[in-house]
Amino acid sequence: MLILEFKVYGKPAQFSAIDEALRTAKFIQNKCLRYWMDNKGLSKYDLNKYCAVLAKEFPFANELNSMARQASAERTWSAISRFYENCKKQIPGKKGFPQFKKDVRSVEYKTTGWKLAEDRKSITFTDGKQIGRLKLKGTRDLHFYQPNQIKRVRLVKRADGYYVQFAVSVERFEVVQPSGKAIGLDVGLNDFYVTQDGDRAENPRFLRRGEQRIKQAQRRVSRKVKGSSNRRKARVILGKRHLKISRQRKDHAVKLARCVVQSNDLIVYEDLRIENMVQNHCLAKSINDASWYQFRVWLEYFGKVFGKITVAVLPHYTSQECSSCGAIVKKGLSTRTHICQCGAVLNRDHNAARNILSRGLATVGHTGSYGLEPCNAWGEDASTLVGETLPRQATS
Repeated sequence: MLILEFKVYGKPAQFSAIDEALRTAKFIQNKCLRYWMDNKGLSKYDLNKYCAVLAKEFPFANELNSMARQASAERTWSAISRFYENCKKQIPGKKGFPQFKKDVRSVEYKTTGWKLAEDRKSITFTDGKQIGRLKLKGTRDLHFYQPNQIKRVRLVKRADGYYVQFAVSVERFEVVQPSGKAIGLDVGLNDFYVTQDGDRAENPRFLRRGEQRIKQAQRRVSRKVKGSSNRRKARVILGKRHLKISRQRKDHAVKLARCVVQSNDLIVYEDLRIENMVQNHCLAKSINDASWYQFRVWLEYFGKVFGKITVAVLPHYTSQECSSCGAIVKKGLSTRTHICQCGAVLNRDHNAARNILSRGLATVGHTGSYGLEPCNAWGEDASTLVGETLPRQATS
């Protein structure tokens, strides 16, 4: 599945209609959740049937396309099924009980309720919300895909405007010449990653760079009267600055991951537990700012696209173990140089990267080694079960 995104342009009345569609989608999600909480033993199909009941009871819900209502119910069921899975697996702590949505910023249409223009430069929404025709602006060309390949259309609201996302059913695969190289990556905070050869990638620290401007925008919001127009404008400015940092992180992760995958046939990295690591309040901001999870997801995605092998190994003792003799050399986080009795003296991250690569080479060809299982984080097969061992990275 390929996601193509375009920014939409229209009149203020059309954007107000989109906001009304978003509020309706939120209403349906919350009503389906309440219906599930009040009635035990419901299934996904019961929630879909309940959408028709809501449409008969509430006229504004009937204005939204029927498949869009079902898509909202499916989102609720997705949260419910995730809660059931966490309970079955006996995950410690909170199991992720479904919560009522305070703000929903996207509404999803399936195969009806919209019509794409012949020139592929505009889209018309034909349901009762009267959104009408919206102009599309983007760098991708929809002429390469047939209308029946578009399985879903999603309207998304962001701080800088409204967007349309097309979910296109197509297999993406690119052929590149094998490089015959293998790489081990040790991610960190001083450098974004260090390889087994000692090569380094700079940590951009996007949040640290833009933190001062975010603080200024946040102070302006706090000084405005709640509910006023000036406060709403200040919140928009604050949202745009957070959105810029989020896009910088994604752009950095995509470009770096693509470069790494294209240059190597085997990519080995650590299977980190970010949720546990951010409990250290001294390092939590820096860890989230590094966005290791997003980098890993794109590594696995491009590994699938280019037909390369990506392996995640357990991170235990990768920094403590000597890459030359295998001895354990205890050291704290402040000790940045690895010194062993065998005579090995090298940077701590460089030593860890060498250990990571050696573990990855040991697991290649052995099914199930180091807990490797298939996952479906991006709709594609990946090397590890991301949802289990590496929770989603917090973003600003």
